[in-house]
This record gives sequence, structure tokens and C-alpha cells, in this order.
Amino acid sequence: MANPSPGYSLTLRVETPATYTATSELAAAVGAAGASITALDVTESNHHFLVVDVSCNTRDAAHGDQVRTALDALENVTVRQVSDRTFLMHLGTKLEVTPKVPLRNRDDLSRAYTPGVARVCQAIAENPADARRLTIKRNTIAVVTDGSAVLGLGNIGPEAALPVMEGKAALFKQFADVDAWPVCLATQDTDAIVDIVKAIAPVYGGVNLEDIAAPRCFEIEARLREELDIPVFHDDQHGTAIVTLAALENALKVVDKTLGRVRIVVSGVGAAGNAIVQLLLARGATNIIACGRNGAISRTDAHTEGHRAWLAENTNPEDFSGTLHEALVGSDVFIGVSAPGILTGEQVATMAEDAIVFAMANPDPEVDPVEAGRHAAVVATGRSDFPNQINNVLAFPGFFRGLLDAGAVDIIPEMLVAAAEAIAARVSPEELNPGYIIPSVFDPHVAADVAEAVATAARTSTK
Repeated sequence: MANPSPGYSLTLRVETPATYTATSELAAAVGAAGASITALDVTESNHHFLVVDVSCNTRDAAHGDQVRTALDALENVTVRQVSDRTFLMHLGTKLEVTPKVPLRNRDDLSRAYTPGVARVCQAIAENPADARRLTIKRNTIAVVTDGSAVLGLGNIGPEAALPVMEGKAALFKQFADVDAWPVCLATQDTDAIVDIVKAIAPVYGGVNLEDIAAPRCFEIEARLREELDIPVFHDDQHGTAIVTLAALENALKVVDKTLGRVRIVVSGVGAAGNAIVQLLLARGATNIIACGRNGAISRTDAHTEGHRAWLAENTNPEDFSGTLHEALVGSDVFIGVSAPGILTGEQVATMAEDAIVFAMANPDPEVDPVEAGRHAAVVATGRSDFPNQINNVLAFPGFFRGLLDAGAVDIIPEMLVAAAEAIAARVSPEELNPGYIIPSVFDPHVAADVAEAVATAARTSTK
């Protein structure tokens, strides 16, 4: 059973008799219903009744209904209102545009806008490169999606994808002071997406592609990288790969194994799985078995899609043919970027001694982390309510900060490796243990370290 999560946080406004034990009875009822109390606030009080805001984390929407029913069942208690705190955070959007210069009088207005701004326009017309120095292009990226592969929700369209893109933009600003803006497109045509992004590119210093389904995402990224003079980064691919490599390097230290000598099974051959495999191979992995829905991808299979053909040619040196569960037997590392509940603890037990399990399907991992932990030496997930959260926010804000600072025009593998090394290094040898292989997303040094590493790699590549 899933644990209560801040993602399903409620505040229930409850009217209860004015007794000494009123709040403790409310807390007991919520706890008995399986929710986690986070706050009890009295908002109104008189001689006859109290109004209490009861905040708690629940497992899902149905569990929230159970908590309400439990409170309503108490004698003389009424639940007046239930507020979903996640929806409240998104109410009215999470973003705004704030000017960086004061506009206090006509003098300011004349320089920020007409007539003074015309001189700046003319300067850029004479030297377009000055746009990086004199406009938002210097520090702004576009977060581009077509809504075709949003989180674990699938093809939900551009409007439904917008809350995720807003959140992404907020993370860019919070962690790396990068200004980002959601660009949700009402088309899933590859040519149209490429044309639109090329048309809006003059405004931005970089493009972050997000939640675009495979295999279209591969072509879109490749074409934009070829045709634009600003860096294009597909976070579902490269952000995931960077953080996975960082976590794996530290996990291997914990179990005293090396990347070049372990057998790695990757479940999921979409955007994330493909990028993880490529980066691990670039870093020195030699034995990776990539598994799709029908099992291992081997050299003897026929593959029509480009990225699957590449996997067939560059992975599975033993030419293993079989199911995911069969591939797992005797393997050292499992990396899941696929679907929930495809493994059990018993199947993890068939892995090699001191196994490493990264079950990163979100919100529900490939295997229950508690079950996996009974057999594996190190377990990581994509969730914040378990240790070792492999979260892209460790990578993408600092990565773009470094790209913008260096004025980079493209992304090279050395940048990806440098970012992974910077993240891994934030966990010192003294801190490293099975429950702490990756730094917290709130570590204030991560984004700066990643930015410096990426900028250095960018500048080195241009020398």
C-alpha cells in the first residue's frame, strides 16, 4: 500500500464542540483512517464550538474521502469544507512576469520603452548577437511540449500539460535563477513542432524539450540541434540519464563494484531508457541488456525503429534472448524507466549479491521499494517519500545555467558526464551509504556545481 504523500494533501475545515479534547479527537480519527497529520489550526472559537483546519497527507483521492467520512462520523462534528492543497498551489498559476528595472516616471519609461528602446533595437539589427546581451535571450529558455507523454499520464494534450511546464519553469528559477517559459503546442506533428520552435527561437537562449512521446522526440531533438544556434536539451532523455549515472556511480562505490564489470538490465526503451544506455556506455559500461515489453533486445531480433536498432547493435554483448525476469537473474543492476509493478521482491532476490535496484517509474515504481530492499543492497526510486530519490531537478536547472553562462550553442556528451560527476561529488565519502547515494534536491550547492562543470566542459570544447 502506498504511503500518504504531500501530493494528496488536504485541509479539512471542521466544526467540533468546544471541549478540551476536541483537537486530539480529530487527530486520532485522522490517524486511525491512515492519514498523516501535518497541522491543526483553530480558526474560530466561541463558548459552544471550535472551527479547526485539519491538514493531512493522504494516499490518493479515495483515501481523502475516507478521512472526511471518519471525521463526519464523530459525534457532533461536521466537515464544512475540504480543500485540496495541491490544487490551491496551482490556483491562478505558479508563474508571473516581474520587471527587473523600475518604471517610476516618464524618464524611466523613455529609456525602457519608446523612444529610447529604438536605439537598442537598431543595435541588435546591426549585430544580432547583441540580443544575448541586451534582451531576455541572455537568461531565458523555452520549455516546449506537445503534451503527448506527460509524466505517467500519457497523451493528455497541451492544456493538461501546462501545470507540469509551469512547475518546470518555477524549478528553473528557484534552483538556478534561469528564466523559463512554458510553450505548450497544439500539434503533435513533427514537422510543425520543429518549424514552430525554430520560429520562436530568437527569443530564447536554449530549448528544453519535455514530455514528447518516443520515437518522435528523437527526431525533433536531432533536427532542432542541427538547425538552431542555441542548445536543445530533451530532459526526459538527458536529465534522467545524468542523474541516473550520478546515482549509479555512488551506488557502485557502496557495493564495491565498477561500472565496466557489472551486468545492467534496463527496463524501458523509450526516451529515458535509450539516453541512459547511451550515457552509461559512454562512461564505460560494457554489459547492458535493454528490455522492452517483449523482453530483451538482442542482435538476432528484427527492429524497424531507429533507436531500437541502435540498442540491438550496441548492447547485449551476450546476445541474451528472454524475458525481463530471466534477464534479471544474476545481474548486478536493475534500472527501471518503464511501468509500475512489473517486478516482485522474489525476482529481485534472483539478482547477484549486493544488487542495485533503481525503480524509477512514477508515481508507482516497477517494484515496491520495501520489498526490493529486503534483497538488494541499494534501492532508489523517483519518489520523494523514499530514500535516494533520482530526480531530474538535480540536473536541468544547473545544466542550463552552465549552458547560458558559457554561451553554448550545442550539447556534447562531455557536458552530460561532467554534470553527473558534479552531482555525485556532492555526496562526500563520509556521507555515502546505502540510504544516501544522491544529494537532496534542496542542496543549495548542486545547481552551482553542475553549472560550473557544464560551463567548463562547454568552454573546453570550443578551444
